[in-house]
Amino acid sequence: MKTGLVGFQGGGKSTVFELLTATTPDPAKAHTGQVGQAIVADARFDGLVEMYRPGKEVSARIELLDTPGLDRRQQDVNLQRLGVIREAQALVQVVGAFSGGGGDVVEEVTRFVEELALADLQIVTNRVSRLEIDAPKPRPDREELQAELEALRPMAEALETRLNLDGIEFTDLQQHLCRSFSLLTIKKRLVLINTAEPDAEEDIVAALEAAGHRVMVAAVGLELELEALEEADRIEMAAELGLSGSCRNELMQAILQTAELITFYTCAEKEVHAWLLRRGSTAVEAADSIHSDLARGFIRAEVTPGDKLLELGSEKEVKAAGLWHVEGKDYVVQDGDELFIRSGV
Repeated sequence: MKTGLVGFQGGGKSTVFELLTATTPDPAKAHTGQVGQAIVADARFDGLVEMYRPGKEVSARIELLDTPGLDRRQQDVNLQRLGVIREAQALVQVVGAFSGGGGDVVEEVTRFVEELALADLQIVTNRVSRLEIDAPKPRPDREELQAELEALRPMAEALETRLNLDGIEFTDLQQHLCRSFSLLTIKKRLVLINTAEPDAEEDIVAALEAAGHRVMVAAVGLELELEALEEADRIEMAAELGLSGSCRNELMQAILQTAELITFYTCAEKEVHAWLLRRGSTAVEAADSIHSDLARGFIRAEVTPGDKLLELGSEKEVKAAGLWHVEGKDYVVQDGDELFIRSGV
């Protein structure tokens, strides 16, 4: 699952990318986007590694796409650049607030949402225009095309008049069309206010949250500078600046929540592995994320609550406490579950 770092030029997307992935942005990829892997800091995973002492440990990772920045003056350029974002499952809009001006940040967030809507409108209206030509023709798929046309018309109208799809109770067909077109306006989105003074942005946060946005404030550039220091210097400088923790870890958790991802684990002496999974997914979907053969031959999932495993110290103690359980393929995996998948393949 990819998360796109998005926004207008100059907001600090590439700084966020470097902080999270420890990869220096490549200027040659400024117009195409750059992909990197960000490791998810996870105390539960660290505890499980300490418990099992495996030969191999694999942390969960988020795939980040640093997308081309939008141009505030050329909308036609933006439509092309937004095409790169469609492959992302969730978005982090990075907005620079280096001068402390609240109005500009709110305006920029609003304008970016409008850019997403206009890009979606172009795709939907183009498809409607094509269907209006093809659907009336006598052809084998005429009924399907007419149904698609009727499903898209209210979506086009909403995007044109309100610049969003809010308030539409999507039919199954409309949900399918949203996914097939990878519409930007329905993607989960986090607004990251990139600033040098996190405490100075309270009014901005309040205004954005009141408008329905999920918001986080972080001094990304400052933390990147701190990470370049020796540990002792970093701790001293952070204390002088009044920074109590890492915005990197907080941001990673915010991205997981925005993308509606949970973590489950597979544990053995050979390997302890943390896996990301969309919230609400079933045991067989978790098996498929490990390997398609496990899903194809799925028999059952043996489930141990990860927090109880760490609390009690062993699988034996978890079983003795009656907390270990066996589930079928429809079991909804919970955040922190440790799974052992039995499969006939």
